[in-house]
Amino acid sequence: MSAPAAELNGIAYTKPERPVVVVCVDGGDPAYFEAASAAGVIPNTERFMREGFNGIAHCVIPSFTCPNNMSIATGSPPKVHGISGNFYLDPATGEEVVMTGPELMRSRTIFDVVASAGAKVVVITAKDKLRKQLGKGLDVSSGNVCFSSQHADQCTLAENGIENALDFVGQPLPDMYSDALSLFVMDAGIRFLESETPPNLMYLSLTDFVQHKYAPDHKEALAFYKALDERFGRLEALGATVGLVADHGMKDKCDADGDYNIVFLQDLLDQQFGAGNTTVICPITDAFVGHHGALGSFVRVYCFNETDVSEVIGFIREIEGIEEVLGRSEAAARYDLPEDVEGDIVVISGEAYCVGKGAKDHDLAGLNGERLRTHGGLSERDVPFILNRPLNPGYAARAETEQLKNYQIFDFAVNGTA
Repeated sequence: MSAPAAELNGIAYTKPERPVVVVCVDGGDPAYFEAASAAGVIPNTERFMREGFNGIAHCVIPSFTCPNNMSIATGSPPKVHGISGNFYLDPATGEEVVMTGPELMRSRTIFDVVASAGAKVVVITAKDKLRKQLGKGLDVSSGNVCFSSQHADQCTLAENGIENALDFVGQPLPDMYSDALSLFVMDAGIRFLESETPPNLMYLSLTDFVQHKYAPDHKEALAFYKALDERFGRLEALGATVGLVADHGMKDKCDADGDYNIVFLQDLLDQQFGAGNTTVICPITDAFVGHHGALGSFVRVYCFNETDVSEVIGFIREIEGIEEVLGRSEAAARYDLPEDVEGDIVVISGEAYCVGKGAKDHDLAGLNGERLRTHGGLSERDVPFILNRPLNPGYAARAETEQLKNYQIFDFAVNGTA
């Protein structure tokens, strides 16, 4: 490794001597890798696990896409970077505040600081909702690139550092609700590694369409992981240090008959405490409701009109399917969340359940009657942490003695590989 290139949130990152590529397999629960391994369709990933490093890390809670991508991008928990979901409620106005823009970010990103130190950086996401946050501060006028496959047809040099991205990749614009949205990201990354001036650091963030829709052993899921594995192997063949991680896991939220296990919490609170005295916010909510119907395993509750928070907590704890109920300060302390934008109460459902607002607030038509698979809670906290190269002695010792976090993947990939 060369001399330290940049420091962020207590970690000094060296400028890699070979390209470092981290792939965030959105919704990549370890069960998918286990099923794909049993089916014999991921030989490259199995070799990474065998010859490099293989562990199980914890993602940050809530186990949603935005908080975890921002944690991976900053090497820090949400209390540092400030993003703890897609929405929070401003108690002063009663309005939901979108958290998916760069203006609420409280930290620079690894991409920004490493690029500022002279490295070439490429960031490619599936969903455009992540692109502006991941690209905050990244100077795309000096050879760096940041774009999404969702809007690959709209790229400009000024905004993304690339134009004609579809021509560059040699593929049509993928559909938002398809595995192609993720595979386009992978193929774009491969094209950059094949270029005359490959990036020093690259982040490829996928989408969890497949994991929301299919169980780990479903033929469509196995086909997707086979396609990913082929591309992981190509990244390695092009000389990259490859890190594989996930932003969160994924669990089935149905009973044995396929009926949805949903706690419509707002309806229950209105019945108990009266309408208008509490507000439930579902921070998983985004434009991709066909993935999950805006239902996850983590919600925030805000109390109004002198409603007793402790009474609300006690009531929620007795509801079937609820695993954990915490007040604001306790939740922030336990899960390293920014307390100033936290709800009065944090509610986490159990592995087989999800929790939402009222029944009328969730449109489940996009699920097409299929099983509901989603995330957000403690049951979706375990994620894969895989490197294609072995760790050096110092990082190997850390991996054995501490609980790995998904947001350590760049530290381990850049600084920790032999």
